[in-house]
Amino acid sequence: MPSHCRSVPGRETMKKNTSDNISSGGGSHRERAPQPHHHFGAARKGWLPGPCLHFSLRDYGFCMATLLLFCLGSLFFQLNGGPPQFLLDIRQYLGNSTFCDDHGPFSPKVLPFPSQVVYNRVGKCGSRTVVLLLRILSEKQGFNLVTSEIHNKTRLTKSEQMELIKNVSTAEQPYLFTRHVHFLNFSRFGAEQPVYINIIRDPVNRFLSNYFFRRFGDWRGEQNHMIRTPGMKEEERYLDINECILENYAECSNPRLFYIIPYFCGQHPKCREPGEWAFERAKQNVNENFLLVGILEELEDVLLLLERYLPHYFKDVLSIYKNPDHRKLGNLTVTVKKTIPSPDALQVLYQRLKYEYEFYHFVKDQFHLLKRKFGMKSHIKPPPKPEFLIPNPLETEEPIEDEEGQDLDDEKWLEDIYKR
Repeated sequence: MPSHCRSVPGRETMKKNTSDNISSGGGSHRERAPQPHHHFGAARKGWLPGPCLHFSLRDYGFCMATLLLFCLGSLFFQLNGGPPQFLLDIRQYLGNSTFCDDHGPFSPKVLPFPSQVVYNRVGKCGSRTVVLLLRILSEKQGFNLVTSEIHNKTRLTKSEQMELIKNVSTAEQPYLFTRHVHFLNFSRFGAEQPVYINIIRDPVNRFLSNYFFRRFGDWRGEQNHMIRTPGMKEEERYLDINECILENYAECSNPRLFYIIPYFCGQHPKCREPGEWAFERAKQNVNENFLLVGILEELEDVLLLLERYLPHYFKDVLSIYKNPDHRKLGNLTVTVKKTIPSPDALQVLYQRLKYEYEFYHFVKDQFHLLKRKFGMKSHIKPPPKPEFLIPNPLETEEPIEDEEGQDLDDEKWLEDIYKR
């Protein structure tokens, strides 16, 4: 062994060695006690006395394997947003004195409730205005806005329903899916049923807006909508609205006028037939599957309630809607060249829209009930009444005050809505 690796005996050891030699009767052959060695040369070179460390190739390999395992674990941890399973197994084997004890458990991504919302927007009921808002809100609030480029296919075959539900259900949550499509029952195909929202408007106004929009578009330009109706002939494009209604053109008579109810009734063939069956089923779906169905005539109140019910989607929506720049953009979606039919034509049209109006008034009553729960009132200025003797569909009555003792706590009301 090299001299610099020898153990240096201490003072007590030297004393013990001396006494042992005396007691053994060493006499004249008594050995002198060993003296401590002073390695001045080694000290000068920076060496400090102590035990020597020896590493074998096996020890070196073990250290390198441990370091590699640590690096791989750190890499997986960063890529996956949390520890991989084999590190969790190691934690369990080693006990509880790990990183988590000092820093707490890792927080998973908490999804808002509901995290799946469908806006199966009814045509010509303010949907373009709402979609513009949703595009801004999705960037601001960080939810996934899933849209569709299909605008003219609301009725789907069974295979088309399955494909659409599959695509929507696998979207990153929280998502809001929007498309012109009749109500889809997700649970029928084994998927989780999302929360539905929608907006409707007075049926006569919706029909007139659609009639003239298909012909002349809006303030964004006629060319945009000439593309949507390329097969429309000139005589059809400039067909007088009164002639269309009174002469029973297909566009102005049933079943074409039975338009709003199928959006809530669903994909069943009977949902497209004007009658009690579709009407009752639409009301049932509103009660069971729709969080909110508002009316366009009170759009600001609709936005307020959406912000209250779904803040993770619609927070600050009203301030965005009232922004002057956004209002200018929204005004471009107003249909142009729209005229009011004659009183006789309106009377006929109103009778053909009987079920649509029953459903509209049902939705309006439900909407006003929600407003009363939050202490909201209607402040709508009705337009001038036309000179014909039918109920003015644009006029919205102010909801009556709640009876004493019937006010509900807002949070309790929200819980009831989510549970139904």
